[in-house]
Amino acid sequence: MALARNDTVLTEAFGPSQGTALRVKQVAMVVLGIAALAVFAKIKVPVPGSPVAISMGTFAVLSIGAAYGPRLGLTTILGYMIVGMLGFDIFQSSTADLNGVSYMMGSTGGYLLGYVLATLALGWAARAGWDRSVVMMALAMLIGNALIYLPGLAWLGVLYGWDKPLLAWGLTPFLLGDLLKLGVAALLVPGLWKLIGDARK
Repeated sequence: MALARNDTVLTEAFGPSQGTALRVKQVAMVVLGIAALAVFAKIKVPVPGSPVAISMGTFAVLSIGAAYGPRLGLTTILGYMIVGMLGFDIFQSSTADLNGVSYMMGSTGGYLLGYVLATLALGWAARAGWDRSVVMMALAMLIGNALIYLPGLAWLGVLYGWDKPLLAWGLTPFLLGDLLKLGVAALLVPGLWKLIGDARK
């Protein structure tokens, strides 16, 4: 069997590629992606002095963006947002009492917007073949992280004031953890591509 085309993303390299079976696969991937985002968002470590905690949510967002591509990735992240908007406790710091739109307009609201932007960016990068190389995947992950932080910090400024220590609240405490997550994610997708290539030889 020939190797996947360079513009093929990871989830397109296996399973049905057309017809009803493809649609069923895509629906299943979206449901699984939303579930993964919800689970990883709850794996978190509080950071003293910051309104935002370190979470594995960014790892899931970036990995799903790269594996799913821009269209399926966008569908998945928007599905996740809609489920959360409906009041389900699936966001990083949401609770039974604080959820839905009220939570989304709080301190993590900008980061949620960044999740959408990062998913698209990683999907486009994967479509361009960046997901086959650890170096290019790491660069795509850096871009994705920047797209998460920019609206996140901007929204913190709107909520709390631009005179507050926004970088200390919403950026610097998370850099080491994000670099570790970025490194794992940058190795993961190219590694899976290599496994697929080896299996098809």
